[in-house]
Amino acid sequence: MFKRRSLIRFIAAALGALALAGCVPPWQQFHAGDDSQAVIARFGQPKEVYDLPDGGKRLMWPTQPMGETTIAADIDGSGKVLNVRQVLQPNEFYKAEIGKWTRTDVLVNFGRPEETAYFPLMKKEAWTYRYLEDGVWYMLYSFYFDDQGILRLTQKTPDPLHDPDLRNRF
Repeated sequence: MFKRRSLIRFIAAALGALALAGCVPPWQQFHAGDDSQAVIARFGQPKEVYDLPDGGKRLMWPTQPMGETTIAADIDGSGKVLNVRQVLQPNEFYKAEIGKWTRTDVLVNFGRPEETAYFPLMKKEAWTYRYLEDGVWYMLYSFYFDDQGILRLTQKTPDPLHDPDLRNRF
């Protein structure tokens, strides 16, 4: 009887682990050294491609303007994967350096924004990205640039598109 219970527990644990393995986001299924063609086969042709300083490329698959993810794959000069990740998330946004980053840095790191706007009284241009924070909160993250294109301010706010109290106002 004891062996049978142990076997049942083992099978249940194995099935649970197998079910969780299916929950791995698609961008986490790739590893450094994989061939870039495997990433392209999985996600299709990238919608955006940017040159990296080391001679590699950043391939991007955005879901903007209505989606909350952008998958980015960094590929070295020989076509091998360096990393694949979802870049529209706080730990990526917080890498932006006020006073150092430019529009080009933001573009290469996050892709084309969901929305752009110019605020003449502030003399700043804003680029906004829709994202999902902690898998729960629908948010907007904005980067504000001065007239020389230097990042001067960032801001995160709730996404009114997903706020039932504000949805019909826009």
